[in-house]
Amino acid sequence: MSESANDRFGELVQIMARLRGENGCPWDREQTHASIKPYLLEETYEVLESIDENDPAKLEEELGDLALQVVFHAQMADEAGLFTIADVLRGINEKLRRRHPHIFGDVKADTAQEVLFNWEQIKKLEREKAQGRASVLDGVPRELPALLRAHRLQEKASRVGFDWNEARQVFQKVEEELAELRAAMESEQPDRMEAELGDLLFSLVNLGRFIAVNPEDALRKTIARFIARFQYIEEELARRGAAPGQVTLEEMDALWAEAKAKGR
Repeated sequence: MSESANDRFGELVQIMARLRGENGCPWDREQTHASIKPYLLEETYEVLESIDENDPAKLEEELGDLALQVVFHAQMADEAGLFTIADVLRGINEKLRRRHPHIFGDVKADTAQEVLFNWEQIKKLEREKAQGRASVLDGVPRELPALLRAHRLQEKASRVGFDWNEARQVFQKVEEELAELRAAMESEQPDRMEAELGDLLFSLVNLGRFIAVNPEDALRKTIARFIARFQYIEEELARRGAAPGQVTLEEMDALWAEAKAKGR
């Protein structure tokens, strides 16, 4: 970190301490770890949005907002005598050195796959030391969006060899799960339909991993396209003095095709 970055980070820590101080901001002083949880999540998604939009200026701003959340939590922990922001930074620095023995030690790792394998093994040993036992799948938060969580769990299993050999096999699995969902729908059994839909989604996530497409990113971008195209339909209908629900599906489909052709 450059001297300027050190100064700016120190300034942020000082500002946060003042906001939480005796004569600080009433709102900031009232907050707890639990009360600002939503903001941490919100700021994280705004960082992702700025990356999707390829907007460097917005990314710079949103990373600052996310950094504020980290400092905010650390300041509250400091006040409670639990840990400081310096402890947080020391911990991540030590972790990075520990989990990169091919850089900071004498372990050999020539490929990204070897690096990931070593990373998972080191994490597993750390958890065993702390908890007495550990699974390769530990460390994936339950609170993650389901598609992203499925993707991360599959990644972890693949790093220890539990995986398909090629995308063709995964595609066959997708087709198999689709057939099972169709059969479940014909049976009209809700529990079975739910299970088979889940299996199909899990298989599609796996396929995305094999073709290097993050399913969470893919679905988020599809949602954005859907919103843009549906809003085009609303705008065009408004110009005609109408609204969705007042015209036929065929008319809305035609406008959808226009929006798609225009790149909306």
